Amino acid sequence: MSFSRVFLLLFVLVPLLGQAQRPRPAATPPAAAKGGRIELLHADFLKGDEVNGVKIRKLLGAVSLKQEDTFLYCDSAYQYLERNEVEAFSNVRVVQGDTMTITGDKGYYDGNKRTARMVGNVVMRDTRMTLTTPSLVYDLNRKTASYTETGHLTDPQNTLDSQQGFYDTNSKVFVFTDNVHLVTPDSELNNDLLRYNTVSKIAYFDGPTRIKGKQGNLYAEGGNYNTITRVSNFQKNAKIDTPNYLLGGDYLVYDELKQYGVARGHVTLISKKDNLTLRGDVGRYWRNLGRTKLYGGRPVVRNISEKDTLYMAADTLVSVEARPGQTTTRTVLYAYPKVKIFRGVLQGICDSLTYDRQDSIIYLSKDPVLWQAKNQLTADSMQIRSKRGRIDEMRLYGNAFAADQDTLLNFNQTKGRNMMAYFRDNKLRRVDVLGNAESIFYALDNDTATTGMNRVLSANMRLLFVDSKLNKITVLSNPEARFIPPHEPERRRPAPEGFQLARQGTAHPPPGVGQAVRRPPQKAPRSQEKGQAQRQTPG
Repeated sequence: MSFSRVFLLLFVLVPLLGQAQRPRPAATPPAAAKGGRIELLHADFLKGDEVNGVKIRKLLGAVSLKQEDTFLYCDSAYQYLERNEVEAFSNVRVVQGDTMTITGDKGYYDGNKRTARMVGNVVMRDTRMTLTTPSLVYDLNRKTASYTETGHLTDPQNTLDSQQGFYDTNSKVFVFTDNVHLVTPDSELNNDLLRYNTVSKIAYFDGPTRIKGKQGNLYAEGGNYNTITRVSNFQKNAKIDTPNYLLGGDYLVYDELKQYGVARGHVTLISKKDNLTLRGDVGRYWRNLGRTKLYGGRPVVRNISEKDTLYMAADTLVSVEARPGQTTTRTVLYAYPKVKIFRGVLQGICDSLTYDRQDSIIYLSKDPVLWQAKNQLTADSMQIRSKRGRIDEMRLYGNAFAADQDTLLNFNQTKGRNMMAYFRDNKLRRVDVLGNAESIFYALDNDTATTGMNRVLSANMRLLFVDSKLNKITVLSNPEARFIPPHEPERRRPAPEGFQLARQGTAHPPPGVGQAVRRPPQKAPRSQEKGQAQRQTPG
């Protein structure tokens, strides 16, 4: 599997793993009765002898023996008649039926237990695989083989090495332990416990497992891989590491042929290029479309740029990137609905959001509200533009509105057709109101008393801020201004068209005060790396 396969083999994968059936060892038959007498079929030379009081036959030249359905061939042998055993030498070969053959330099055959122990250049073959090992024990009753001195298995597609192994010829299942190394045409697997079915070609692994692919590496602590259908199931801290991405989840399932994957449980996708982290409970990946979708349990995106961190939460996150072989597609992140964003002193909410990762532009649509320090911004739609990882500019389109709170908890408010807000070091320094500009701001006496309220109308105006607090208003064209003494608001004259009363923080709301001020969200989305993010509040 190429790592395009393993990666997405990975975005993600495996609620199905719990349902995947693992190979079960064949039922252990009852211990066989004492085996029948080993029959001598042929030997070029036979000589009777006695060693340490035990009668033996010395067999030389093209020796062949038989017990039930098992045949033993060798160049020479000692046959222990009373013990029903044979010690075979040189070119030893054991054949059971017409499917299994074991060869070696030396062999010991116990006719009563019906076991064969082979030593030296041992090779075991059946119709599906070939196993080589320095020594091997084969139980002819149970039809199982085991080795403890390293083994090397090959089949038409794969090779596998391990320190120890067990093979059940009934179920065709191998169990490998200690330093297991599986090599497929496109990847390598290393772990300490692996089960491999030579019929279904499915590999099952338990414990820490590392898979090295052409384009990345995989780590998991349980799962399986079907080398025929190329469907992978991974569980327990599954992670895939590529040059561009790090993907993790509790369960990961990936279909290489369909190039479609599913991840469940604490799903995390990290884009190394722009330090973008996406989190959710469920993730789906369509490689052919270059699309990733996360949802469930308030998915969160976290982006780190220098020392400034962006947190974003929504019901659904969709990431779109270039398809395989394409380089022109822009990388875009979509979030919807019930979006919340947190970035330093900046907080915001909206119904839907688009993040152009290539140009570092965030688009907020449908009832967006932003809070920065003690400033509130609203409009029909907004843009947040960043440079070098810091907020540089905000653009407010349609029914733009801004409010800030002074030291006496009065709300200075401004509205217009559009607004352009400029930042320096993440602090609001200037707001340009473009079209139908209207502003209301309070005059204070040494920040201890309100001396009145200024109402200004103009085609355009500019608001200057110091430490994110309104400091000066400049009228750019066709100004109309009025100062309202503090006693006049009590008359409750009608507010200008398009304004509502903001009753938060003012004992006597004056006429002409703008939209009701909304409170920012009080909690940042949960960070899954180091607990909960610090709570953000305006100012």
